[in-house]
Amino acid sequence: MDVHADVEAVAHELYGLVPGRFTAARDERAARAREAGQAQAARAIAGLRRPTRAAFASNLLVRRRPKEVAAFLELGEALRQAHRSLDGTQLKDLSHQRHVVVAALARTARQLAEGEGQAVSESVAHEVEQTLHAALADPDAAEQWSGGRLTTALTPPAGFTGLPATAPVRPQPAVTRADAPAKPKPKPKPKPSREAEQRRARLEQAHRTAEETGAEATAREAELRGAEQEQRDHEQALAEADAQVAELERQLREARTGQAEARRALAEATVRVRDAARAAGAARRKADAAADRSAELAGAQE
Repeated sequence: MDVHADVEAVAHELYGLVPGRFTAARDERAARAREAGQAQAARAIAGLRRPTRAAFASNLLVRRRPKEVAAFLELGEALRQAHRSLDGTQLKDLSHQRHVVVAALARTARQLAEGEGQAVSESVAHEVEQTLHAALADPDAAEQWSGGRLTTALTPPAGFTGLPATAPVRPQPAVTRADAPAKPKPKPKPKPSREAEQRRARLEQAHRTAEETGAEATAREAELRGAEQEQRDHEQALAEADAQVAELERQLREARTGQAEARRALAEATVRVRDAARAAGAARRKADAAADRSAELAGAQE
């Protein structure tokens, strides 16, 4: 029996749950493992920590948006490589791209979490952004984040801005006009090395990845807005249908009340007709008998 595989499967399941369901589900899985005689697995499962809301939103993004996550990880690798060699201007451009992509993915994570009924405050949204920055800056953080099992938000390295600690500049010695050396002739620019060309290619790929990821996030957000509008339209239609059904049910109740009253009135009228028919029959028989008697008396007098 592969205890590690069992624990991994349970952990994958648990970290896909909303935080409010995590603890009860974890304890139930641990108890089930103990009952099966898997003491080691039970201890490992019981030790799993409930994720914070920021961690849950980050995990949900990893689970629901694998293509964007893969592109984001590639961007992080390209940024870290470029960070070691590019000049300040290029790094500023990359930093701008990084912030655009991080903001777009953080919005997506927030919408996914709210779609699961988990409110995301501004502070939680900030923690999600910090987690994304950390994943870009640090390969270890990127590995933790991409596993989809964070328990708390990640923090980027101290002072990380996407720029080097000191921008590469050439020192310029102070000279006076008198001792200023003659201006040297410009040297021909050296042919870019293979490594420089590779760095440039990685930079261009990072730009493309940032643009594609941002565009994908924007498209997803547009789809979400369209789905939300469709949901609101259906909710309005349902409310109108409910109101119409309620009115028809009211009319039906009134019609049934009138039907019951009409049936009672008909039954009473039927009884009166029967009684009146009996009375009329009796009266008619008496009248006929009286007429017959009168006729007999008149014949006898003749």
